[in-house]
Amino acid sequence: MRSLFLSLVVVLHALTVALPQPHPLSISLTKKSTLRTTDGRVDLASIRSHISSTEAKLQRNAAAFERNTGAALFSPSITKRAAALGSAPLVDIANRTWIGEIKAGTPPQTFTINFDTGSTDLFLPGSTCGDTCSGQQRYDPDSSSSAQLLGKSFTVEYMDNSAATGDLYADSVSLAGFKATAQTFGVALNEFGFSSEIYDGLMGLAFKSISRFGANSVFHTLVSQGAVPEPVFAFKLASSGSELYVGGVNPSVYQGSFAYTPVTKEGPWQITGDAIGINGKEIVNTFSAIIDSGTSLILGNSPDVSQLYAAVNATEIEKGVYALPCDTVPTVSITLGGKSFPLSAETLIHGPVDSSGTICIGAIHGSDEVEDQWILGDVFMRNVYTVFDVGNSRVGFVELA
Repeated sequence: MRSLFLSLVVVLHALTVALPQPHPLSISLTKKSTLRTTDGRVDLASIRSHISSTEAKLQRNAAAFERNTGAALFSPSITKRAAALGSAPLVDIANRTWIGEIKAGTPPQTFTINFDTGSTDLFLPGSTCGDTCSGQQRYDPDSSSSAQLLGKSFTVEYMDNSAATGDLYADSVSLAGFKATAQTFGVALNEFGFSSEIYDGLMGLAFKSISRFGANSVFHTLVSQGAVPEPVFAFKLASSGSELYVGGVNPSVYQGSFAYTPVTKEGPWQITGDAIGINGKEIVNTFSAIIDSGTSLILGNSPDVSQLYAAVNATEIEKGVYALPCDTVPTVSITLGGKSFPLSAETLIHGPVDSSGTICIGAIHGSDEVEDQWILGDVFMRNVYTVFDVGNSRVGFVELA
């Protein structure tokens, strides 16, 4: 009887270890910056910078995808431009910060992170970063018993021609309480571009094929290690109650049924959309789109965006940037998975151009660089609850509660 009892204890212990354990499922998110000046006006310089950063990110992802897979992610011209850029800017950290906390190392060190579905890799400032990382929590591998130096370095460049270098490590990383072991990430040895921000680093949530390190994202590692209840994560981005929900969806923040659309290529979260319309008139039909929490706008190809704004007599005040009366905001709807999702006036407009408050800047911008590719950033995501389904390689959208 005693031996039977001991056998049952061993079996139960093994099951307990093997199965995902209960954890907090969500990370509270806060957006700490905008595209406006302190007096509430639109900062056109920030918008221009953000458009350029989004274009560079698209090109960088195309180059990484081709390098890792041997295939083209987008059209040949985008890939060619990306290759010509060499080491493209890693990230523009201004004005797009949905931030929350993660932990890394043993014992765990806590970091404030910018979560980005448009990239894959995790970057943290290192303990030897010095004064150039002033104000940031720095990852100290010497204080972690599970840290492993991988013997590989990286270099990234920024749009101001500055650069950061660092080493690759493998260590445990916890996301919403779920622990990924031996996760590869970059540790910066010098200024990494985040020192002026109130967060420490960046966590990508896209696919391995666009990783600079040839590594899984933290979430994909959690899935491969069986550490989460379900292979999905979801975003609620809103003026209040924003969260990243890990290992499932939060039924209290949405209503209705999800409209799903499959991922067309596993690089960024790239899908095919049905239509984009304005004031009840469809302007764009069947388009490719990337769902990107790391971008604070919607970016589309210049001809389609021009046609969209022409329907409401908006004025292009500079390349890809349109102005319209603040008191006559149009209704824009984006149809995905057969379901139409309207954009609120609050998200569709960046804000006024001057103190009069009569003319506003639209949050949909045109670009000659993206061709037939649309980027649906948080201007879109703040209007829906978005689930990223790794297990079925699809993205789902549903109305917020």
